[in-house]
Amino acid sequence: MSVLARRDPAVAAIIESEKVRQVETLEMIASENYASAGVLEATGSVFTNKYAEGYPGKRYYAGNVHSDELENLAIDRAKELFGAEHANVQPTSGAEANMAVYLATIEPGATVMGLSLDQGGHLTHGSPVNFSGRFYNFVPYTVDRESEQIDLAAVRTLALECRPKVIVSGYTAYPRAIDFAGFAEVAKEVGAILMTDMSHIAGLVAGGAHASPVPYADIVSTTTHKTLRGPRGGMILSKLEHAEAIDKAVFPGTQGGPHLHSIAGKAVCFGEALTPEFKAYAAKIVANATVLAEALQAGGLRLVSGGTDNHLILVDCNSVNISGLKAQNALQGSGIITNKNTIPYDTRSPFVGSGLRLGTPALTSRGMGADEMKRVAAWICGVLQDPDGDGVRERTRQEVAEFARAYPVPGITDAE
Repeated sequence: MSVLARRDPAVAAIIESEKVRQVETLEMIASENYASAGVLEATGSVFTNKYAEGYPGKRYYAGNVHSDELENLAIDRAKELFGAEHANVQPTSGAEANMAVYLATIEPGATVMGLSLDQGGHLTHGSPVNFSGRFYNFVPYTVDRESEQIDLAAVRTLALECRPKVIVSGYTAYPRAIDFAGFAEVAKEVGAILMTDMSHIAGLVAGGAHASPVPYADIVSTTTHKTLRGPRGGMILSKLEHAEAIDKAVFPGTQGGPHLHSIAGKAVCFGEALTPEFKAYAAKIVANATVLAEALQAGGLRLVSGGTDNHLILVDCNSVNISGLKAQNALQGSGIITNKNTIPYDTRSPFVGSGLRLGTPALTSRGMGADEMKRVAAWICGVLQDPDGDGVRERTRQEVAEFARAYPVPGITDAE
């Protein structure tokens, strides 16, 4: 019996139930993944106990000799992994990383361009209910109505009209490759800083399965979970000219003491991502997404933009005459975990949505490949075409649980 089970059986029981859920369901939320046993061990380490306000060599507390070693190791690995001039590994989330970028580069009220939330942008890219939309003048750009992809010519026209101080590229629900070089040209023409939020594709970038924004963007923010398969947290990469401003914006600008246990997990994650095995993993994520997309289309579902170039697929649930919320709930009842999402030019509210967002990172982490993607697609199509059929959901849930148990979950049932 574990220490937690003896001392707090209520919490221990909830954790065990969550382990079972993760083992017996198919995790297809595009922003979720499984951290390795090493990442989990580091994140739960004794660094949880330590305060380390400041930066290596410049702490406000004593006893940080090992904290400095740890943070410097994480920084060095991050810079090597992404070819960055500067790295700040202290942000505790992607949202806080983005907040620090804005604080470092612009004043309140400044004009910023970002993709509209209902078309694939993130809350921190200018949503009016978020600090970004409240403190800054965000001018949203959109995707083309026909192709449902970003039209850089239209982005350039808008940028010339509004003259933003910052242009944000990188998204939370955009299934296509991003032309970072093209965005850099637009930013340079209007004198804007190019900020890329690569939270979703960081692992693909690290593994060479997606073009890197680092050579083109002035500043790159990211989370360290999702496709990167690390602990929950954030990071900022930048050119050296922005390093001092970024560091001051993180601490003391937006945060106090860094979460050293999370930085420990980040260091492990970056080390894992530097291996040849991770490069193969990133390529397989994209290959699996391509197979899954083709199978879903063959099963009668329409995909936004007609497919995917990365890890993410956005299904238009209007093609089966249901909402994204209904699709999400029907699949959850079948053991397949996804999330509702808006689609470009959606007529439903974000709480209901007409889209369903799917991703392949977590399934790929369990060792699944093309054949498994086809089987999963068949389950998804069957459920969405009969979302009210209790028999369909019950049968699918049983089949999914048996199927899922056969694939090890990193950090839970694998043999690391």
